[in-house]
Amino acid sequence: MKFLFAVIVSALIFISLDKVGQSLPLDPVSTSEQLSQMNIFQAVILGMVQGLTEFLPISSTAHLKIVPVALGWGDPGVAFTAVIQLGSIFSVVWYFWQDLTKIVIGAYKSIVTSDYQSPDFRMAVGIALGSIPIIFFGLLIKIFIPDFDNSALRSTVAIAIASIVMALLLGIAEKIGSRKRNFEQLDIKDGILMGLAQALALVPGVSRSGSTITGGLFMGLERATAAKFSFLLGLPAITLAGLVELKTLLDEGFGGVGLVPTIAGIISAIIFSYIAIAWLIKYLQTQDTWIFVWYRLAFGVLILVAIAGGVMQNN
Repeated sequence: MKFLFAVIVSALIFISLDKVGQSLPLDPVSTSEQLSQMNIFQAVILGMVQGLTEFLPISSTAHLKIVPVALGWGDPGVAFTAVIQLGSIFSVVWYFWQDLTKIVIGAYKSIVTSDYQSPDFRMAVGIALGSIPIIFFGLLIKIFIPDFDNSALRSTVAIAIASIVMALLLGIAEKIGSRKRNFEQLDIKDGILMGLAQALALVPGVSRSGSTITGGLFMGLERATAAKFSFLLGLPAITLAGLVELKTLLDEGFGGVGLVPTIAGIISAIIFSYIAIAWLIKYLQTQDTWIFVWYRLAFGVLILVAIAGGVMQNN
């Protein structure tokens, strides 16, 4: 009940956020504000930002939009952002290789022997079903909101507000979550529920790992278990999004990004994603998530102050 209440409240907040964002003036993105030609150094830095923020519950999308703009480089765009996520996926597979092979082999054996109650089979089905909401709603956005990349929900103000809202939800989850269930106790229902939480990450600034870890805490999972399940659950959705946008870049001849910088960004994302995964899993085994709550609050407030002071534009 705690989890469902949190999802419903979150959905209502972000529907309201879209209305608020539409009422705020958006500063048009000029050519100088777009990253016209990315070099290798910029790509490596953006890969580092992607890697360090994809799995920490602080939103990689928000940082990949805000950081390069703050550095005067301009917005790298959704396509490049999604493509370098493939590096993060490689790191998840690399780090959790033993878990993944166990789940895949175990699920296969369960199908052969008709043992549909085995933990590996339930985990595989949970991940599969949990991937459906974000893929379904993502496709709806692609079809019905073709200009979503330039919508009010991707504005700087909307990202700041989303960061603040998710900080508050993570704080509540940290406060009231029981944190009694471990990885071996997960079942299909957990995959579906966390999948619903993952779908909230379609709103820029929410953070896929942030929404899923928050959902996991509301569901009574241990912190490290919530993080691990979050990473595994993200494999299908992030891979699909990355491949779709990779096709877009290939069709456009890599536009202003270039093949070499794209490869450099992916390699950088692989290295720093692995570091972030290893650190977070170890950190959450003994520590709480309040550091991320305060960081997200400060991040969102700082952006709003910068916009109000004319230092940053709401584009």
